[in-house]
Amino acid sequence: MGKESPFNNNRRKFIKGVSLALGTTALGIPLVSLGSCQSGNSANTEEQPGQDTSQKKKLGIALVGLGNYSTEQLAPALQETENCYLAGIVTGTPSKAKEWKNKYNIPEKNIYSYETFDQIKDNPDIDIIYIVLPNGMHAEYTIRAAQAGKHVISEKPMATSVEDAQRMIEACKQNNVSLSIGYRLHFEPHNQRVMELGQQQVYGKINKIEAADSFVFGGSPDKWRLDKQLAGGGPLMDLGVYCVQGACYTTGQKPVAVTAKFGEVTRPEYFDEVEQSISWQLEFSDGVVADCTSSYNESAGKLRGEAENGWWELDPAYSYSGIKGETSEGEMDFPQVNQQARQMDGIAQSIMDGKASRVPGEMGLRDVKILMAIYEAAQTGKRVEISY
Repeated sequence: MGKESPFNNNRRKFIKGVSLALGTTALGIPLVSLGSCQSGNSANTEEQPGQDTSQKKKLGIALVGLGNYSTEQLAPALQETENCYLAGIVTGTPSKAKEWKNKYNIPEKNIYSYETFDQIKDNPDIDIIYIVLPNGMHAEYTIRAAQAGKHVISEKPMATSVEDAQRMIEACKQNNVSLSIGYRLHFEPHNQRVMELGQQQVYGKINKIEAADSFVFGGSPDKWRLDKQLAGGGPLMDLGVYCVQGACYTTGQKPVAVTAKFGEVTRPEYFDEVEQSISWQLEFSDGVVADCTSSYNESAGKLRGEAENGWWELDPAYSYSGIKGETSEGEMDFPQVNQQARQMDGIAQSIMDGKASRVPGEMGLRDVKILMAIYEAAQTGKRVEISY
């Protein structure tokens, strides 16, 4: 899910209310030219009576889980997309179903509960199911969506175990549907420029990468992000995945080994199940090292690369808006875009074109393997080689 504003449902209630029955490429990142990124953030003309045929050219998306990220980011973004639109919702809260139906003019037949979710297979209005649930539920609902014959977008992190990530990929392959991960920054111009600077060695060979993503977790401690079963871990799963991503798309490589350590727990009333903070060092085969940190008790959001003949830095690097960049030659001059609109438009376009997703399930699996290796290194105090 999105990194800001934790899901506000009582976590114990949430587990009880929704099934958590989780049944049973060396991926170098493809370099994307800034000139080729989808425009996706220009607003649609307001729908008028008799214009329904225009939406037939778009793919219908159903959002599963109407928490903060769906409410504040994805649904508004779907009012700006060009290749897809908000076709349906899945929610366990009747009041939300009514509110969304009225606000977005969603037909009653396109509104589902978790109990009726599998009936979505019979709905031709819905082409893509976007899983916006707690991390521990991504696998179950991705597999069920694939079995319903729908393309899938799963929020990050893809899953809370390597085994679940593999099952998600296999289910989508068996049902001949695409699987993408909600890595919006692959569609954001500043981060795309970092991909070019690093992978094309614009300033020569990379020497070092620094990445940090943190925020201060406040409010009630009874949130799903602090529940190990639902979240899979703490800030590493929620925020640290952005640092892992940043290191990988800066180099275009996969790390080969990691060392890591947990930070001190100063707020045990919050962090009795998941880590409060964690730091780790990723090693790449060409000698590049990425120093990374993530915490629920401080503020940070940086991605920096240092090379033989220059440097670059994004700060903030991972936020939904206001991303800023600078290089040793001056400021980056790129527009602010609706990242979620570009992401969903880009994924929809790849489906319509029959092409591979820019952010495929295999990329998500790679990252889950890295996250699990980081936890192993922190728990054992040993250097852990990463197997793919």
